[in-house]
Amino acid sequence: MALPTVVPVLHGGRVTLRPMGEDDAAALFALYGDPLVMRYTDEDPFPDLSTVGRMLASVRRLLAAGQSLEWAVVPADGGAPIGTCGLHGFDPASRTAQVGCLLRRSAWGQGFMPEALGVLADYAAGVLHLNGLMADVAPENARARRMFERLGYREDGSGMLRIGLRSAPLA
Repeated sequence: MALPTVVPVLHGGRVTLRPMGEDDAAALFALYGDPLVMRYTDEDPFPDLSTVGRMLASVRRLLAAGQSLEWAVVPADGGAPIGTCGLHGFDPASRTAQVGCLLRRSAWGQGFMPEALGVLADYAAGVLHLNGLMADVAPENARARRMFERLGYREDGSGMLRIGLRSAPLA
């Protein structure tokens, strides 16, 4: 499964998904440095702004290696990122990938992330021709689990939430 070597810009009604850049460092630090946003991830909050530079280098490295696609989520009318979302953990045999996302606290509950994930799912199905997506959401993260379930993701018995994107069954 060949992935693009450049992250495309994707448009929704209220959000745009675009590549992350150095100009986004302050907004990304506000996101990744927030202990409440990072609470259910497997990473500690970023301790300082320099950590964002290392993260962006990692994003570029994983993109070049064909292992990950990561976007900044910005309001459709422009401005600084309010979140991030991406695809990683691609499984060529089943044509699936994992989705991950984070959203700034001030944007919680406003429908930005469900829209961003819908745009991402459309891209995954229509351009990447994936059969499904998986989300590894902590059981304690009830808010995120409800959001994914409203989007059609269902528990698969292993703790992962899955959604089919095409008529092919998910493994």
